Formats: sequence, C-alpha cells, structure tokens
Amino acid sequence: MKQFVIRLEKEYERKLKKIESSDLNILKKSLEASLVLGDAFQQLRNFISTYTFKNEAEEIEFFKIIKPRLYHRLIYYRKVYNIEMNRPVGVESQKAYLIDEIKAINRYNTKRSDFVRYYRSGLTHLDSLYYLRGRIDTALYLESFHYERDPMFSTNADFKVAKLLANELLSAYLKGELEALEYVKTASTDSLPSVRLTWQDSKTDLTELIYLLDSKRSFGNVPLSQLAAYIAKVFNIQLDTNLSRTFCDMKLRNNPTPWIDKAKQALLQRMRTWRHRNKK
Repeated sequence: MKQFVIRLEKEYERKLKKIESSDLNILKKSLEASLVLGDAFQQLRNFISTYTFKNEAEEIEFFKIIKPRLYHRLIYYRKVYNIEMNRPVGVESQKAYLIDEIKAINRYNTKRSDFVRYYRSGLTHLDSLYYLRGRIDTALYLESFHYERDPMFSTNADFKVAKLLANELLSAYLKGELEALEYVKTASTDSLPSVRLTWQDSKTDLTELIYLLDSKRSFGNVPLSQLAAYIAKVFNIQLDTNLSRTFCDMKLRNNPTPWIDKAKQALLQRMRTWRHRNKK
C-alpha cells in the first residue's frame, strides 16, 4: 500500500505545483486543483476497494492519516472555488461575506469540540472506534453526509479529520482575503520611497522573505499587510494581495523555505570565499 500511496502523492503533488505556479486566477487554480485531487481520490478509492489491510494498525493509519492527507486538500480547493464563485462585489460586502465564512468554520469546530480536542491532543484510545470500518457511532450516523459515504472507504472520523485540516487552510485563506482588502488600501496611500530597486527573484521568494521578517518582528509590531505593501513598493513588484494564500501554498511544498535556504547558502559561500582570500 505504501508504495502505491507514495507514487500517487508524487504524481498529484507534481500537477498541483504546476497549477499553483501558473498565472491562472484563483477560480481557475482551485478548479484545476480540485480536478487533479478528485482524480487522485478516486484512484485511492479504487485501490482500497481491492486491498486487504494487514492489520488494524495499518487500517487506522490509512483512515487517520493517509486518506485525510489527500481528502482535506480536495475539500479545501472545492470550498475555495465555491467561495469565490459566490463572492459579492464591494469592499464592505466582501468583508461581511468573508467574516460569515470564518464564523461558519468556527461553528463547525465548536459543534465537534470533543473530537477536535481528541485529535489535536494526539490521543489514541478511541482510534479503533474512529478509524476502523464497520464501527457505528450513533451521533455521526445521524449526520446527513453519513448516508452518502462508501462504507468500505469511510470510517466514523476520517471525514472529520479531513474537514478539520481543510478548515485550518480555509481560515488562513479567508483571513488572507480580509488582509488583502486592507493591503490594497495601504498600497494606494503609502508614499513611494525615493529610491526603488527591482526585485529579481520570484514573488513567492519575496513573500517568503516578508514572512521571515514578520515572524522575527524585524520591524516591530508592524501589521503584515503594511510591511508587505511597503516592501513591494521599495522593490518595485506587485505581490499577490492574498499573502496568506501564498503562505498556505508555501507550507504545502516539500521544502517550505527554498529561497531562505538558498540565501543562507549564498551568504555562507560568500563568507568562506572572503576567509579564503584573506588567508593569502
């Protein structure tokens, strides 16, 4: 099973990376990503339909970790597509709309707070109930989506795990969209610095640097949107207004900080060269 999962994940990760690095708008990106993940999800379902788990531990691992790892991203991209399709016009209307979506996520998590605490705390004593097939949980059975599930490809809680993980990404996305509305306002009112240099690396690389500076509080408690707007102007580049969405994409990469790693290596190489020259 693990070999099949590894091959499947490598394949859809490659396709997702291509989609995310493209110039498509968020609607097209989320749709394309949903199609890729939907196909991968079906391949995983077909594989499990003929696979016999070696033991309960392997079955629990699959429904607790492996399936939600794919499923939560499918849920996320589909939800982003629906959010953007129904997004109203006007700044204030958009703010209200995005805040309502965040509240809906909070209500979902609050309603399932017992499971959320169990999952996040790393407990395992109920795993056989939550992640083995054929174990009926009365409360879950009464939820409407339960009737639509494939009993051979579903357990009491694999959907909950996927939904919880998707909600974390969605919360960051929605908060980023709220930040973006403020970003546009800030970018339009800040005065330009007298000297403007042009950033030569990618926009994602610059976003990586911005989050590094913000995480270290290198400029104090300056809001992220204000910091990004200023740096974008100083370096003469137009950034994605939703920095949080870019940040989410960065977290999903195999190496989340490639620019920072390369920058560190370039600096170390410069220091080594300097030491070598000064020894002569």
